[in-house]
Amino acid sequence: MRILSKKQVKELVLYSPQHIARMEKAGQFPKRVTLGLNRVGWVESEVLDWLQTRIDNR
Repeated sequence: MRILSKKQVKELVLYSPQHIARMEKAGQFPKRVTLGLNRVGWVESEVLDWLQTRIDNR
């Protein structure tokens, strides 16, 4: 399992961090994992599955 940083997620999905946070809050993007007091990340496989769903639905 690999955890992606905010920067890596931004580069992968091409959305701003603010837009990612809005989608996450609305249940339209995988939830972040709290890694520490000031550090979060996303499970890579969940983000890739989310991207694959977008590709499949186009």
